[in-house]
Amino acid sequence: MSDMWTGRKVGLRGVEPEDWKGFRDLARNSVDVRNADLIEPPRSAQSFRIWTAERAGRPPGGEAFRLVAEVLADRAFAGTVTVGEADSRAGRFKTGIEISRDHRGRGYATEATELILTYMFAEQRYNKCEVEVYAFNEASLALYRKLGFAIEGRLRQHEYFAGEYHDVVLLGITAAEHWATHRRPSVQ
Repeated sequence: MSDMWTGRKVGLRGVEPEDWKGFRDLARNSVDVRNADLIEPPRSAQSFRIWTAERAGRPPGGEAFRLVAEVLADRAFAGTVTVGEADSRAGRFKTGIEISRDHRGRGYATEATELILTYMFAEQRYNKCEVEVYAFNEASLALYRKLGFAIEGRLRQHEYFAGEYHDVVLLGITAAEHWATHRRPSVQ
C-alpha cells in the first residue's frame, strides 16, 4: 500500500464522533477491560458521546494520541491503538492496543501495532517502544513477543485489583530490532 496508515487488513484513522459506540462496546466487557486497565463504574451513552467527540476534536499527533483501527473490508470499528508517555529526549514511547472481541484472531492487533511502530520509528525518530502487560494477559504477551519485543523486566505485585496484587511485565523493542524484520516505508 502507498498509505503508511493502511495495512493489508486494517487501517488506522483519527477518532470520529460516531465512534462512541465502538468505544462503549470495548468498555462493556469487564474481563477485557481488566486485561488492559482498571475497571471503572459503567458510563452512560452520553458520557461516551462527549468523551469521543472531545477526542475527535483534538489536533492530530503530539506526544500522546489515540487512533481507531478500522477493518478495510467493511470499514468496521475493530479497536484502538494508543501512543503515550513519549520522551523525545530519550527517544522512547509507550503503546497499547485494544481489539474488540468480534474482531480478534484475525491479525488486526499485529498489523495495527506494526503500523504505529513504523510511524513512530520512521517519521518521529523514536528509538524504542515500551509496553506494560499484566502477567496474566497471555494473549498480549504473545502478541508483543511475536512482534519482536523482548521482556525487559517484571514489576512484582505492582497493581491491585480483584482482591489481589498482580505483576506487570515490561517489554521493549528498538527501532533497529523492528527494522530487522520489517521493511522501511518507501519515499515515493
